[in-house]
This record gives sequence, structure tokens and C-alpha cells, in this order.
Amino acid sequence: MAQNQRPRSIIDSLGEEIIRIITPVSICMLIVVVLVSILNETDNSSTSTTINTIATIAYTETSSDSLWDKLKGALLNSLVFVAVVTVVTFVLVLLFYFRCTQFLRFYMGFSSFIVLGFMGGEIALFLIKDFSFPIDCFSFLLILFNFAVVGVLAVFMSKMAIFVTQAYLVVIGVLVAYWFTLLPEWTTWALLVAMALYDLAAVLLPVGPLRLLVELAISRDEDIPALVYEARPVAGHDSGSTNGVAQRRVWRGRRNVGDGSEENLDSNLSSGTVSSVDSGHHTTRLLRAEEGQVSETEAELSAPLIDRRSTHQLHVQGDAASSENLLLEGIGLGSTGAIKLGLGDFIFYSVLVGRAAMYDFMTVYACYLAIIAGLGITLLLLAFYQKALPALPVSIALGVLFYFLTRLLLEAFIVQCSLNLVMF
Repeated sequence: MAQNQRPRSIIDSLGEEIIRIITPVSICMLIVVVLVSILNETDNSSTSTTINTIATIAYTETSSDSLWDKLKGALLNSLVFVAVVTVVTFVLVLLFYFRCTQFLRFYMGFSSFIVLGFMGGEIALFLIKDFSFPIDCFSFLLILFNFAVVGVLAVFMSKMAIFVTQAYLVVIGVLVAYWFTLLPEWTTWALLVAMALYDLAAVLLPVGPLRLLVELAISRDEDIPALVYEARPVAGHDSGSTNGVAQRRVWRGRRNVGDGSEENLDSNLSSGTVSSVDSGHHTTRLLRAEEGQVSETEAELSAPLIDRRSTHQLHVQGDAASSENLLLEGIGLGSTGAIKLGLGDFIFYSVLVGRAAMYDFMTVYACYLAIIAGLGITLLLLAFYQKALPALPVSIALGVLFYFLTRLLLEAFIVQCSLNLVMF
């Protein structure tokens, strides 16, 4: 006689799902730390100069400014940046509302080409110069062009192996995050906090732009072109789950309309979606709404939202008026077990550790652990509350807190212990 197996809960697969999303986030942060350590150390003249972007349009920080002037200027820069992101996001909502999806797809494909080709090319030139790598300009341009074109095709224009798509998304996140680390220090910290607060408002408020994008996508049962990392689905391991066909697109919650019957949505698989909306300077805008994310490079990118599918059986009445309630109940259901994380999260997490790398590696390690802990806490909250939640606030709050605690307290404590030969 076969043993009775208990139904799988969200907690059963949560650890595996966390690992599958932590791995690419960790790789992205590691590469940014390496780039910051190499380029800022070996070529201060070319890489440490402050870039002029929409994030520094209101105030340009100088070393001679007082602390109060730096604080005021950083807050002003962050307010301007968030205002621009908000306006651009609402424009994207309007474009999607009027079904300009194809235009958005080509526009974001072009923006991704700019990121991979121009920003990636400039960083590659820095590395070639620092390591004296021999290559002629024609070969370099040919390789760079092919690299950028394949990246656009992998992310937006065609179906490729998921590993290739994932790799290019991580590369885009690394490139944008590195350029964000070139912002002035005070502006960087103010921007991180401001974007975390913006994420809360954009996702949780009824008129938040990310919420509007997601609701519109659900009501139409459509996908929005997006820069979003998707982990491989976590398939159910129960012997009774025989219909777990993994699909890459998950914004589905289909209902039988007109016959009064109920649809039994899959109870053994769960999925998560993270979206982030950003915008900023002339280089890149990455939008994701199913996923609700829009991002723009060189001076922006917002925070994401994770929409966790519920894992208990859902019975939805076939009433045409009930579609708006799906998002409010945290459903946005699909039959895949994948977690999706908006690229804005990758970028801002990496910016935080990249800024910490400019100080020391003990601070980097503390910030990394804080960010990963925050991501795990966010996923646990999704598991229990089954509602759309922003993914940036907890991780950014812990990361910023641990940065200053480590820099001001822990470092001084460890140094004194080392000087006095105290081991613990």
C-alpha cells in the first residue's frame, strides 16, 4: 500500500527557490565588486571621475562642500531622479494601455543594445588598457557588435536557451550597476534609500505605476516586454502531481466564464514574480511589468515587486467582474514554479556592495549577507501573505544599516582586537 504523502507547501520548495535566485544575484554583485576593485584602483583618472546623469542634474558633489550641503544636494538629486522615474513609468503605462507593445519591445531592445554595446564596450576598453590585452580595433568592434546583437536577441527578440538569456540579463545588470557606482557617494546612498521608498509606493498604493501595470497585464492576460531574471521552475516532487507542465510565462489565472463552473488552479506549483520600474539617462530603459519593471541605465532603475503565486487550491468564480480581485488576493497565478526577479533589484543590490567595495572587503561581506537575508525575508513574507510585495526595501534597509554599523562600529572593534592580540 502506498504511503499517504502530505501536500507540498510553499515552505517545502522555498529553500530551493531562494538558492536559484540568490546564485545569479550573488554572481552579479561579485562581478561588480571585482570591477570596482580593479578599475578604481588601477586607473583612477579614467574611472573614478563623477559621471553627469539625470541623478546628478540638480547638484554636483565636490570634496570641498560641507556635510550639510552634500546632504541637501543628495536629497535633491534623489527627488529629481524618483520624479523622472515616476513620469517615465506612467508614460509606459499609457503606451501599454494603448497596446503599443511592439513599440516598447523594439525600444527596449535598442536600449539593451546601447547598454551592451556602448557601456559594455567602454568598460571593456578600461580592462584592455589595464591588462594590456593585445587586440586590434576592427576585431574589437566586430566582437562587441556580435555580443550586443546576440544579447538583444536572447532577451527580447527570439527564444534561446534559458541559460543564455539568464547570462545576458546578469551582464546587463553588472554593466548598469557599475556605472551607478560612479555617482557621488552621498547621492548614491540617498538614491538607494529613495528608490526603496519609491518601490513601496509604486507597488502597494492603488495608483502606484507598477501596480497599474500589473493590473492591466492581468486584466488582459498579456505579457509586457521586460528585463526580468527567471529562475528555472521548481517542479513538484509529489507523485500525485502529474500535470506540472512548466511554462515560462506565468501571468495567467484563467476562469470559465458563462457556465458558472469553477476552475481548479494548480495547487502543487508556486511561482514568484519580481518587477521593477526604472528610468533615467540617455542609455537604457528596461521595462518589466508582468513583472512590472522598467529600467533606464546610467542613471536609474527602480525597485521590483515580487508577486508570489499561492500554492493552495484556488477556486475562482467565472464572473467577469472578479478579474480585478486576482491581484489584490496575490494570485496572478500560473503553472510554473519559477521565481522572477526584476533586473532593478540586481542593479541596486550590486550598487550597494560596489559602493562598499570602495571602502573595504569586510564591509562588502557584511552588506552581502544583509542583502541576501533581506531577500530571504521578502520571499518568506510572500510565502505567508501571498500578496504582491516590493523586493528592494528590506534588502536595501538591511544593507545600508549593516554598511554603516560595520564601518563605524565593527571595524573599530576588530582593529582594536587585532592590535591587542585578542582572538574570538
